[in-house]
Amino acid sequence: MTFLGVDTSVTGRRWLGLSPEEDRAAEAIRQATALPFAVTNVLARRGVSPEGAPGFLAPTLRDLMPDPMVLRDMEPAATRFLQAVKQRQRIAVFADYDVDGGSSAALLLCWLREMGLQATLYIPDRIDEGYGPNVPAMQALGAKHDLIICVDCGTLSHEPIAAAGCDVIVLDHHLGGETLPDCVAVVNPNRQDETGDLSQLCAAGVVFMMLVDANRRLRAEGVKGPDLMGYLDLVALATVADVAPLTGVNRALVRTGLSVMAKRGRPGLVALADVSRLTHAPNSHTLGFLFGPRVNAGGRIGQADLGARLLATDNPAEAALIAARLEELNVERRAIEAAVRAEAIAQAEARGVDGPLVWAAGDGWHPGVVGIAAARLKEAYNRPSIVIGIENGIGKGSARSVTGVDLGAAIHRVAAEGLLEKGGGHKMAAGLTVRVEKLDAAMARLADLLARQGAGEGGPADLQIDGMLEPEGATPELIAQIEAAGPFGASAPAPRFAFASQRVSDVRQIGSGHLKITFGSGATKLTGMAFGAWEGPLGQALQAGVGERFHLAGRVEVDSWGGRQRVQLRLEDAAKA
Repeated sequence: MTFLGVDTSVTGRRWLGLSPEEDRAAEAIRQATALPFAVTNVLARRGVSPEGAPGFLAPTLRDLMPDPMVLRDMEPAATRFLQAVKQRQRIAVFADYDVDGGSSAALLLCWLREMGLQATLYIPDRIDEGYGPNVPAMQALGAKHDLIICVDCGTLSHEPIAAAGCDVIVLDHHLGGETLPDCVAVVNPNRQDETGDLSQLCAAGVVFMMLVDANRRLRAEGVKGPDLMGYLDLVALATVADVAPLTGVNRALVRTGLSVMAKRGRPGLVALADVSRLTHAPNSHTLGFLFGPRVNAGGRIGQADLGARLLATDNPAEAALIAARLEELNVERRAIEAAVRAEAIAQAEARGVDGPLVWAAGDGWHPGVVGIAAARLKEAYNRPSIVIGIENGIGKGSARSVTGVDLGAAIHRVAAEGLLEKGGGHKMAAGLTVRVEKLDAAMARLADLLARQGAGEGGPADLQIDGMLEPEGATPELIAQIEAAGPFGASAPAPRFAFASQRVSDVRQIGSGHLKITFGSGATKLTGMAFGAWEGPLGQALQAGVGERFHLAGRVEVDSWGGRQRVQLRLEDAAKA
């Protein structure tokens, strides 16, 4: 059933409200809790029961944190790790070049530093070495270290790990194969022999679990380990930036981590907040769209280890220098990514975007930005998306999925069938390598597997609306109540509300192509912002309709610019009233 009767908005989308079942659930929660409908609608969409609402709104690690020992190989991993610490052995940390890898490495480096050890950090170059452990790097590290800990990688790295010549521990979350590398331990909630109960953990979550167990063992021996609550800012950053589902224990990890981050105790995150010109306490949007891209920028187009070094440093001056360099690289990355994205969109639309898979491939596309371009395609078409950069007949690509479609498993299967040189990842994001002569066949096979999971069935034009608000009722207090249902992100999208029949009194361009409107009547007027929308259909329609009434849809937020709290709408769509 359409919401407010909007079958086709100014951007061509259909608005959908709660189902009758969700409406009834929201009413039941309201009667049990006296919460406003704006909150109960969100809870109903999350499947929360009236009895479970209080606990859902106040998740705690005490209640949700599992025993680390439920993960296979945790016992030998923690035992060998502590042995290396006690014997003051030489430890190397081999990490992936993204935010999750950098955060995972920083967790270990900081913990070991507090215990009086300096570990070696190694992050491979994205272009020269590619993802994960490689034989030359592991041999070189193994010759000078007693223990290598691979974080956010390693589960499929049989040959490189065998070549290390020293003990290796893998702490990862990417989908495992039928066999595991021969090493001390592979701790991974996505091993094939795991229960899947903790499959939502990112690598930093797995590393944190091992450190929890290490601290517990130290405490049993009368030794005080580092305060792990102060490490949750890194876990939160990794969880959000890696698009891990914000469900179960992840909700508590991120929520607590955001509280830790707000205290500005970690020099690297303080420097990131400063270069990002952050004016409010960080939230999940901050982590995903401000901090994450900057930490990633080094691994994408610059020096691979910058992000991990920034997160691990305890020196504010060093943090400021690294953050400034990452900011420069991020600006450069945006320009490169914009060019690739434009070409990818044109190619994908020419091929067709109504099927189960949207993909594009191009010669010379920078491998450091194909993941971002894939994410943009996914957002635009609500389809699993892949963007591939080709060099010398070999394509290296990144893939992004939609909720409910396990893209990593599909890519892993196509790799096993021989159509891909290699490939793997997790449900929401994956990587692959393919020969050009097999590209079309591989994409066709992937499309077939994704169609079996239901990809392509949802309308790309559907906009889910969680309820209706009036300008007078959209207060900072209400938004605080809504935020209690968060944090919002993967598998827990930020709620979207509609303002019905609002007179748009002012429409103007802000900055480079951003749209700003004023709407409402009487004493209560709100601002709406839509970034990059000035020249698009949303901007064009509102420019032509100044003074007219529109239904407006988007996400409400509090703007704290200048020290004053103002509610504004992050405008996503509009329809003539």
